[in-house]
Amino acid sequence: MIIDSGDCAGVASTLLVEKLGFPTLKHHNPYRLQWLNDCGDIRVTKQVLVSFSIGKYKDEVFCDVVPMHAGHILLGHPWKFDRKVTHDGYKNRYAIILNNHTIVLTPLRPAEAYVDQIRIVRECKLREEQLSI
Repeated sequence: MIIDSGDCAGVASTLLVEKLGFPTLKHHNPYRLQWLNDCGDIRVTKQVLVSFSIGKYKDEVFCDVVPMHAGHILLGHPWKFDRKVTHDGYKNRYAIILNNHTIVLTPLRPAEAYVDQIRIVRECKLREEQLSI
């Protein structure tokens, strides 16, 4: 999961949506994206409601569905605004107040992120091989 306050939308990876069998909705205002993967221009035509939890924090967010290699869920500015999230830029932590309790989200350590990315690349290559058979 990536939290990026510069993005105007939440995004879920196509791989996540397909693997978990989430039902998608037709996007009410399709648009084009370019920066999320190495494939160039992408037309965003679907949305999905994603439920997720991180420790005690549980949430649901509507996301645009796109092929994305950076992660499976990208939470953008609307999520931060709607949940009144506070970002500590020095420590790179996000604080959310839920039911009068503060929940602090912290990033993965670099080694954890690296292992996760290697796993994603392997799964993508295996999936491509299976599709070509």
